[in-house]
Amino acid sequence: MKIKIINGPNLNLLGIRDKRFYGETSLDEINENISKKALEMGATVDFFQSNSEGAIIDEIQKCLGNYDGIIINPGGYTHYSVAIRDALEAVRIPAVEVHLSNIFSREDFRRKTLTGQSAIGIIAGLGAEGYILALMGLKNILHKREGI
Repeated sequence: MKIKIINGPNLNLLGIRDKRFYGETSLDEINENISKKALEMGATVDFFQSNSEGAIIDEIQKCLGNYDGIIINPGGYTHYSVAIRDALEAVRIPAVEVHLSNIFSREDFRRKTLTGQSAIGIIAGLGAEGYILALMGLKNILHKREGI
């Protein structure tokens, strides 16, 4: 099982950003924890972070034929990016959207996820643990769907 982890804008500032919403854990620490869990599960994970919408779309497209699943935190693009939504839909790779904070209990504009419409599931509000849960969920879904 090969999974691509894609993080969007400002997630490179985790541990510095508003800690009441995003916690104190850095993106590097989150990635390290994901790597450890993936190793335990016999999965391979690769990481990508960009503040650029076009770079995120390019990375999603590169997953086609190279990855079994995607875990994505599109950051602020969640609410507005039809282009990222369409890229996720076009590659037809199972994707789980992750949000550190509970976007559904925050400002009105954060409560709608365009990108999540192309995901098989959304995990929000569980902090960094959401990535681990997404990894475990993808493994179960991929095993059932494709016998990976």
